[in-house]
Amino acid sequence: MDAKTKMRYEARASIIKAMAHPTRLFLVDELSRRSRCVCELTEMVGADTSTVSKHLSILKAAGIVSDEKRGLQVWYTLKMPCVMNFFGCVEQVIKRTADEQLILSREK
Repeated sequence: MDAKTKMRYEARASIIKAMAHPTRLFLVDELSRRSRCVCELTEMVGADTSTVSKHLSILKAAGIVSDEKRGLQVWYTLKMPCVMNFFGCVEQVIKRTADEQLILSREK
């Protein structure tokens, strides 16, 4: 693998790593519906503001979400809605795996 190809795969891995947490997946899913302030997301997640803010900063650094300060509140928006296509693919893998396991359990 040449250096340019390696860099491309490293960039892909960093984006996937940024989403590789249940809370961050939840945040992305919620932001796919509409922009939300940190206070709303904190309440929805059921964690403290600093924890939710840290998750959001990881997603922002990866280029997945963007933020906007409105008065004293920070609002987040899903910057790259195409990540929802990845969610759809993940759901298909989950379903296929469950179906295959069901078939195998019936064969025993």
